Amino acid sequence: MKLGWIGLGDMGHVIIPRLIEAGHDVTGWNRTKSRADVLIGLGMSWADTPRQVAAASEFVFSMVTDAKAVSAVALGDDGIISGLPLGGVYLDMSTIDPQVSRETAALFAERGLTMLDAPVSGSPITIAAGSASTMVGGDRAAYERVEPVLHDIGSKVSYIGPSGTAVQMKVAINLTLIVEMVVFCESVALAEKGGVDRAVAVDAMLKSVVASPVMGYRGPFILNMPDKPLADVTLQQKDMVLALEVARRQGSAAPLGAVANELLNACRGLGIDHRDFVTVFDVYHMLSGGR
Repeated sequence: MKLGWIGLGDMGHVIIPRLIEAGHDVTGWNRTKSRADVLIGLGMSWADTPRQVAAASEFVFSMVTDAKAVSAVALGDDGIISGLPLGGVYLDMSTIDPQVSRETAALFAERGLTMLDAPVSGSPITIAAGSASTMVGGDRAAYERVEPVLHDIGSKVSYIGPSGTAVQMKVAINLTLIVEMVVFCESVALAEKGGVDRAVAVDAMLKSVVASPVMGYRGPFILNMPDKPLADVTLQQKDMVLALEVARRQGSAAPLGAVANELLNACRGLGIDHRDFVTVFDVYHMLSGGR
């Protein structure tokens, strides 16, 4: 298949090699071209605009930081909407406001084009392992056409429902992910304050019934914080703020998310927001009298 990819961040650098290895021809674009050098070396073609990427592709993916960036690459003068051929499908994998996703899909539909929301639950670690989960919202017939390609990205693929429902689900999942890891940090701090060695506490948590995939690869960060975060505090808090805004707008109670957000605020106040957000443990450690 001829595929297009917009946004060559950390996730794109793991997914695109999988697509090339599966036999697809991939054309890519990124605001900073130097981010494409490694992928071009692996066989990815380069285009100068998102419109050119779309014109060269049957299916076009985008994975960018926020709704503003999605609008720019999808709807701008040189955006995907100007190059996508009839019959082509645009899939946005970004985590954005479901309302914005629906509005963008509606603009594509007005031109007889198809946009699906298709966020991925996973990190570069889970994608490299082939176990990422992709959720899709929008036209079901279009989903069935792209489904084989999505299995080349990860083993778990689900159709969620109409336009916007997949990104709504992703917002809900990220709410759980953040709260889950914050509680993990709180529990390890509680155990340590009571006399349990920190490394022993982490190991016991990961062997217990509360362990989960995200705890498995992120929990050890409490012991050895990586120099390069999987998602720093600022990036992860973007998703939490989005979840709280969606909850406010639709009248859903999200008290645990609000508390977790306060811990992320504390990380920012302490100037440790450049670290992976598991650095929330350091906040608990300080509140418990540690140094």
